[in-house]
Amino acid sequence: MESNIKKGLIMEGGAMRGMFTCGVLDVFMENGINFDGAAGISAGAVFGCNIKSKQIGRGIRYNKKYCNDKRFCGFRSLLKTGDFYNVEFCYNELPNKVDIFDKETFKNNPMEFYVGATNVNTGEEEYHKCIDGGELDTQWFRASASMPLVSRVVEIDGNYYLDGGMVVSVPYQYMEDIGYNRNVIILTQPEGFVKEKSSLLPLISLCLKKYPKVVEAMKVRHEMYNEEMKEIKEREGKGLAYVIRPPQSLGIKRTEDNPDELERVYQIGRAEAERCLDNVKKFLENGEV
Repeated sequence: MESNIKKGLIMEGGAMRGMFTCGVLDVFMENGINFDGAAGISAGAVFGCNIKSKQIGRGIRYNKKYCNDKRFCGFRSLLKTGDFYNVEFCYNELPNKVDIFDKETFKNNPMEFYVGATNVNTGEEEYHKCIDGGELDTQWFRASASMPLVSRVVEIDGNYYLDGGMVVSVPYQYMEDIGYNRNVIILTQPEGFVKEKSSLLPLISLCLKKYPKVVEAMKVRHEMYNEEMKEIKEREGKGLAYVIRPPQSLGIKRTEDNPDELERVYQIGRAEAERCLDNVKKFLENGEV
């Protein structure tokens, strides 16, 4: 029955490929497209949260402004703190003082928001339902986006986490498991992309040798990712999900520091969202395109 429909938004990570997602989300917000719930992994979480706080333009704005700021990110921060993206600036000063994250709107928006991160001891994905954008939610955002090799492990309630994309890149299965059955999925790689085994695996294995289960998960990450893409394509073909993806490879560095490049990818996201806007509306309204 129609009353049992739960509309979900699901967002892949991909570091600064996430500017594509920012463009899509801004068009959604500008056009009043709403969801019952959303889930993001890594960049899909830290940029995607702006749809719950209803802050159009925030994701692209602060990334362009601070991508060359030493307080925001860089090898200096990595050497001094163990995090390429500086924790104090990115998760405290930026959202609380510099480009304020609207926690009040985030809290009052009835849309549920879930963040996935990898438990490094178990090698499994865990999810957190964000409530108010406060300290605990922020820790989960940070954990979800803490890329291996350039981030410290994040401790939350006695457990230890890193980037959610290490074992789950697109949390469609989780959203389906909790009842979301009409889902829009935003990917940051084009159709037909096939992930290869990471050339950094030996270094990752060395740096994370304390966490053998997550190392084992990373060894098959490319296989997991490619299987996810296959399953998403099947869902798309059956009309069970509406998928938005870049029309071609975005060609942007994971830690891009050129504002023009960030803007370029953001505009690709906007253009793709505008192109399929009517179809998204139809899909959310009646499950058809």
